Amino acid sequence: MRNELLRTHLEPVVAEAGLYLEEAVLAPAGRRTVVRVVVDLPDGPGGVSSDALAEVSRAVSRALDEADLIPGPHTLEVTTPGVDRPLTEPRHFRRAVGRLVEVTTPDATTTARLVAVHGDVLDLDGTQVPLEGITRARVLVEFREV
Repeated sequence: MRNELLRTHLEPVVAEAGLYLEEAVLAPAGRRTVVRVVVDLPDGPGGVSSDALAEVSRAVSRALDEADLIPGPHTLEVTTPGVDRPLTEPRHFRRAVGRLVEVTTPDATTTARLVAVHGDVLDLDGTQVPLEGITRARVLVEFREV
């Protein structure tokens, strides 16, 4: 229940900063509580800049202080989803356009560049994969020579 209240309270704060609230959870850490807030861009490719992350961190901190939702000492962690986040929602796939992905269906596992998302169908280098048939998907880290 506390996590739901936290999320409800923080969603408009994060949205006002132009970001999307992926997750907001409270976790005990000894005598303190860790407030873990994960934000992302609302849609499309790109990343959250460090300036945007700092701005939303300040806004979330102010909102938590004003609402007095967390009794006792707490530590605030505001971050973005890691590259290892599973792709589970259409928005996740739209955010990964241009990236190398590994997509598993009941029939096969495909590694390809995600070219586009057309409604509920992925375009993986010319191969069409319906979202409903995907059992697992993730972005692969690419290392390039400089």
